[in-house]
Amino acid sequence: MLNPNLKLNPKLWNDDVEQIPIRKGFGEGLVNAGEADKNVVALCADLTESTQMHLFKERFPDRFVEIGVAEQNLVTVASGMSAMGKMPFVSSYAMFSPGRNWEQIRTTIAYNDRAVVIVGSHAGISVGPDGGTHQAIEDIAIMRVMPNMIVLSPCDAVQARIATKALANIKKPAYLRLAREKTPVMTTEATPFEIGKAQVMYTPDGLAHVGVIATGALLHRALLAARDLEKKGIRVKVLNIHTIKPLDTDAIFALAKETRALVTVEEHQKIGGLGSAVAEFLAQKLPTPIEMIGVDDHFGQSGKPDELIEHYGMGREAIKAAITRAVNRKNG
Repeated sequence: MLNPNLKLNPKLWNDDVEQIPIRKGFGEGLVNAGEADKNVVALCADLTESTQMHLFKERFPDRFVEIGVAEQNLVTVASGMSAMGKMPFVSSYAMFSPGRNWEQIRTTIAYNDRAVVIVGSHAGISVGPDGGTHQAIEDIAIMRVMPNMIVLSPCDAVQARIATKALANIKKPAYLRLAREKTPVMTTEATPFEIGKAQVMYTPDGLAHVGVIATGALLHRALLAARDLEKKGIRVKVLNIHTIKPLDTDAIFALAKETRALVTVEEHQKIGGLGSAVAEFLAQKLPTPIEMIGVDDHFGQSGKPDELIEHYGMGREAIKAAITRAVNRKNG
């Protein structure tokens, strides 16, 4: 069942569940952060409406800077503003920031421990028709390896709004990963959120046979898969990892200890992403069989978002098959 302590969206299971782009939640959260703190500023690389930063621009035009198509300049200017006491948020497509300006982020922001939030919108293959050149499926890997860098991947628009406000308050280097498409709203304003703390979203009656660790919008498909399999006698516990770094190792250890079989779910390369982070930790603390859902060492391609999710083996049925494999390996 859904965890009642999280006060999740009661329409989560419904076909008519609200669908809102995660990036819109960021835009609204940035306005909220700007209202609470006059030092919050915003910079964009000529994608203001696409990243939903136009909401902040309209509310605080004197605290917004349009850098243009110059992503390296985008983050270096933000670093300088942070050094002068501002709290900058910078946005572009994830393929270009952090994809194009990684070295500038590393040297001017992370190396100097500057409080700048890098907002990577349109992440994952669900960008769809834009194709492989615009589908950032390596961004978690390149950002979580960077010292001082926090990495967040909210599951829906509501959590993105709350996460944005939280990042404005902690004033640390951070990467906020956002999807483009409308996705199901799973959380509510009353759902607890803390950077670095995972959330148990779904629990079975009794000990779970397998644990699912998901991040981003694919969490919804993982929840549907868990409910489907529970009807067949497979008990699944689902963990939402909205913070990939710092990783909630206590929650992961507890889930691995209970189930001894895990499945990770992410709209990212299997290499270097959430699955790798979980495997790296458990290899040292509690070796556990893991099935990974993600892109298997391929570039993306043009197509409809849902078609691409299915093609690359990240859909509901693929998650159910991975859960079944994990149980079979454990019982092996």
